[in-house]
Amino acid sequence: MIRRAGPQDVDGIAAVFTRSFATLDFLPTLHTPEQHHAFLGGRVLAEQEVWVAERDGRILGFIALDGDLGTLFCVDPDEHGCGIGSALFAEVQRERPNGFRFWVFQQNARARRFYEARGCTVLELTDGSGNEERTPDALYQWLPAGQGSSAR
Repeated sequence: MIRRAGPQDVDGIAAVFTRSFATLDFLPTLHTPEQHHAFLGGRVLAEQEVWVAERDGRILGFIALDGDLGTLFCVDPDEHGCGIGSALFAEVQRERPNGFRFWVFQQNARARRFYEARGCTVLELTDGSGNEERTPDALYQWLPAGQGSSAR
């Protein structure tokens, strides 16, 4: 089930974030799980539109949107390949039918294949100097069929 998240979901969201982030072994560890929890509850859930995928009351993945920019997209590693990411992505396509953008670390090959298989295109590649991790990233965009790509 996909639904809008609320403040009561911060523990489940933080758990998925921590487990998902830990699989990105190319990233430096900059924050503790407690700092992630505080950021997700105090900033992301409070200021952004967040959607969760859950089964039997357990959050399996989430996506956060700030306008037309996807800021976080995480799926519990145990759920990779089970359709959770696809369901969340489809929800964002319904919520943002005119398109949306999002950042992905260039080294996150699995995520990049996922997005490209869904018709997303790269708008920009960076050297990482603009992100906290100082790790090269890519700005992607999804547009509905028939619309061309546009730079930001």
